[in-house]
Amino acid sequence: MVLLLGVLLGVVVGLVLGGSLSALADLQLRGLPLFGVAITLQVLAYPSGVLPWHVADTVATALWLGTYGLLIAIVVLNRHVTGFVIAGLGMASNLIAILANGGHMPALPRALRGAGVPFAGVVNNSVADAHPHVAWLVDRWAAPSWVPAANVYSVGDVLLMVGAIVIVAAAMEPRRWWAVAPPVEPDGAGD
Repeated sequence: MVLLLGVLLGVVVGLVLGGSLSALADLQLRGLPLFGVAITLQVLAYPSGVLPWHVADTVATALWLGTYGLLIAIVVLNRHVTGFVIAGLGMASNLIAILANGGHMPALPRALRGAGVPFAGVVNNSVADAHPHVAWLVDRWAAPSWVPAANVYSVGDVLLMVGAIVIVAAAMEPRRWWAVAPPVEPDGAGD
């Protein structure tokens, strides 16, 4: 959801800055099949009650952590694309929080209450924890419950969203309104 919101906001920012959707269509990313595999593994690990199976927590956690390896490979392959390093920092922040807390992303109970998210046990690799390790990297902020699909967010999630906004807006090749135009020489000058 964070990435989708970042992409949508990136399109808005790109258009406001004079970019074009056709330029966005020309964005060449490397390793896109890896992204598809990572998303598939995440859905297999945590089907969220939508799909008719349940995966043991240790297997699901291993699959989830494996997806981070694939996503980090995508960041490395696309590090030349403006914004990918920011997104990579977001992924690294989330991965540090997950590894420091036994393979699950802790969410502060007050953030869960603020988002109106009922929580018991492990849900989509998140777990409620009032005293997590590296607390400044865990899910700590809530989108209000009136926001569609309200949830809790971490520093890593914010960096992922900012990275997505920058990737999309930069790929739209906005006009460089901040650049100083070169001086114009009068007719006949320089002859």
